[in-house]
Amino acid sequence: MLIVAKVVIGFIVGVLIGMTGVGGGVLLLPILIFALHVAPIVAVGSDALFNFLTKIGSSYVHLSKGTVRKNLVLGLASGSIPGSLLGVGLLRALRQAYGSGVNTFITTTVGVLLILVPTLLMFQSQIEERVASRPPTMKSIIGVSAIGLLAGFLVGMTSVGSGSIIMMLLLLFYSFSPKVMVGTDIVHAVLLTGVTSLLHFKMGNVNSSLVGLLVIGSIPGGLLGSHLSTRMPVPWLRRLLCAVLLATGARMLWA
Repeated sequence: MLIVAKVVIGFIVGVLIGMTGVGGGVLLLPILIFALHVAPIVAVGSDALFNFLTKIGSSYVHLSKGTVRKNLVLGLASGSIPGSLLGVGLLRALRQAYGSGVNTFITTTVGVLLILVPTLLMFQSQIEERVASRPPTMKSIIGVSAIGLLAGFLVGMTSVGSGSIIMMLLLLFYSFSPKVMVGTDIVHAVLLTGVTSLLHFKMGNVNSSLVGLLVIGSIPGGLLGSHLSTRMPVPWLRRLLCAVLLATGARMLWA
C-alpha cells in the first residue's frame, strides 16, 4: 500500500504542476516531510532528483523550439552551481556539528520559503504586468550570476527555488517574452537540480526508490494536469494552492 501511496502522491503533484505551473519543489517537499515522514535532509535530496528528472522532457521541448536564451542559462549556472555547492556544503557542516539537528534547520528554512514563494506567486501576474513594458534594468553577467548564486544556495539547502525564485528575479530585471523566460528557466533548472541531486546523492541524502515511484506517478499526472489546465479555472486553483502552502509554511515555523 505504501508503494501505491507514493505513486499516487507523484500523480497528484504532477497534476498540480501541469495545471498551475507551481514548482515541484514547493509542492512535493512538504508532502515528503509531513505525509511520508521522510527525514528533511533526505526529502531535500530526493526532491532535487525528482525535479531534475521531471524537467528533462520539457527542457528538450524548449530547446528544440528555440525558446531558450543559452547565454542567460550559462550566466545563471555560473552562479547557481557554486551556490548549490555552498548550500549543500552548509548542510554537510551542520550535520557534522549537530547531527539530526540539521533537520530542524531545514524545516525552518523551508517554512520561510513556503511563505515567501507562494506570496510571490500570488502576485506574479501583477508583477508581470508592471514590468512588461519596462526596459531591462540589468544586463551584466555579474548580475545574472548573482541571481543564480542566491537561487543555487537555496536549492542546495532546500531544493526549493530552481524555478519560482529565479523566474521572479528574471521578471524584475529582464524583458523577454514569457515563452523565453519559461524555457530559459526550465533548462537552467535541469542543470541546477542535476548538480544538486548529485551532491546530495554522494552524501546519501537521496531515496532512489522513492523518487522512482514518484516519477512513475508524475508523468501521467503532468499530462492530465496540462490537459485540465485549459478546462478549469486555474487562477482560483493557483490561489487556493498558494494559501495551502502558506499555511504549511506557517506550521513548519511555529509547530
